[in-house]
Amino acid sequence: MTPPRIERRPPGAVEALPASLHPVLRRLYAARGVAAAELELELARLLPPAGLRGIDAAVALVAQTIAAGEGIVIAGDYDADGATGVAVAVAGLRALGAPAVDYVVPDRFRMGYGLSPALAEAAAATGARLLITVDSGIASVAGVARARALGLRVVVTDHHLAGPELPAADAIVDPNQPDCAFASKHLAGVGVMFYLLLALRAQLRRDGAFASRAEPNLAELLDLVAIGTVADVVRLDHNNRILVQQGLARIRAGRARPGVRALLQVAGRDAQRIGSTDLGFVLGPRINAAGRLDDIRTGIECLLAPSSEAALPLAQQLDRFNRERREIEAQMREEALLLVEGSDATGVCVFQDDWHEGVVGLVASKLKERLHRPVIAFARAQDGGLLKGSGRSIAGLHLRDALVRLDARHPGLVLRYGGHAMAAGLSLAEADYARFAQAFDTVCAELLDDDALARVVHTDGELAPAELDLDTAHALERAGPWGQGFAEPLFEGTFRVLGHRVLKEQHVKYRLASAGGAALSAMHFGGIEQLRAAGSMRVTYRLAINRWQDSESLELYIVDVCE
Repeated sequence: MTPPRIERRPPGAVEALPASLHPVLRRLYAARGVAAAELELELARLLPPAGLRGIDAAVALVAQTIAAGEGIVIAGDYDADGATGVAVAVAGLRALGAPAVDYVVPDRFRMGYGLSPALAEAAAATGARLLITVDSGIASVAGVARARALGLRVVVTDHHLAGPELPAADAIVDPNQPDCAFASKHLAGVGVMFYLLLALRAQLRRDGAFASRAEPNLAELLDLVAIGTVADVVRLDHNNRILVQQGLARIRAGRARPGVRALLQVAGRDAQRIGSTDLGFVLGPRINAAGRLDDIRTGIECLLAPSSEAALPLAQQLDRFNRERREIEAQMREEALLLVEGSDATGVCVFQDDWHEGVVGLVASKLKERLHRPVIAFARAQDGGLLKGSGRSIAGLHLRDALVRLDARHPGLVLRYGGHAMAAGLSLAEADYARFAQAFDTVCAELLDDDALARVVHTDGELAPAELDLDTAHALERAGPWGQGFAEPLFEGTFRVLGHRVLKEQHVKYRLASAGGAALSAMHFGGIEQLRAAGSMRVTYRLAINRWQDSESLELYIVDVCE
């Protein structure tokens, strides 16, 4: 792997932030352009639902359905955002008095993404009168039409970009639909659903629905909102940071749903110390694994489980799925690396006929990180003669826009596609794979220059020797939440190698000396290719706390060896 070019984030206005903050935190927040008001992450600071276009019409339909005692069916998706969104919808609507709430989710391998006509038929078969989509629907023109033809009223809740034609739904709530003035365009699908429930509760309150019963506390759903938001890698703007921070607070306080507690238990994580990265790299993958290898319903039922006894077997099953997914992914990743060895393509395509359709997105992501190139990985679909691809992009290339350009230039080559800037999915005939790979490379070469193709890592500079301590690590652990668009702190520094051990033939455990002479422990996961046995090395790293029994020690997590 080629060492990255290091660029430090420019300093910000430290003096505008409270002096009571840890000095390292003040620098970090200032460099990210955070105003003092954005450090306030209470629920009262959330943007009001009224700014969402279509929210009033959606609330009216749901309230009418509940008042009439009619059934509601949720149509979800097969990833962590979709699964948490379905769980939030089902639990929230039941708490708000809906007498019958069911859900349907697509079979990834037979139906594909979104509200297809086939999924609409499954929804109608539940006997519900109102269909609400979660994390999908804005591009489901045919699926919405089929649902309405079957007598269902349809409310679309989504966060993806709209296509050239909006579906003929009874109401659409999507911050990214045309003419929506909602100030945050970065809500995840689960976040949009949470907002619908907030607005619905307010309407039911005005209607006197809680005169004779307790008003439900929708904050009890925030652990799920936080997981889906981080797992979907949406931008953590101020509004999303509030949702994530409040969800984390519930988990740390022991007030998470039984399914979340069970997932943390099988993962061996301490709920009191969980951070935003754990949502994305511990909980999200276990939920996602069900949708990748089997049926996302296992994940949804775990999240909806009423007790720890009911949740634990489901969490254990999700953990088994995740271990199997990791094994499959590792094998596919090694095969993909062999396929691209010696390639000079700008836009990279990889395909092998025995690859697992549910894992190609992960392979594309890992390959993209290694090559710093847009990558699309393909697998054979269950439909004969078709390939399904999942792509990941780099900064500087909007993947969906690249596919739009390719489609305009080669009509009919891509049978179906959709996505956003950094990720997209598509299908094409297997016989057209070579032609597509060439066309994709050409389009990427047109859109990316040498600067965009250089791997650049932005750091927060160096820590002074006195700042390399547990006090700083604790301050960083309590801060955040960190994530997409609000980068987790990454530091750089030069250290002398005092010793090392290789673990499991791929990880390296170092003993280092800082510039101030202090001995430090450091871990470089997967760092065998960048091993430095002696001398000094310049690295990028994150500060971490190594906890063992009742003791704590500072540890550096090396991200890159730069020289």
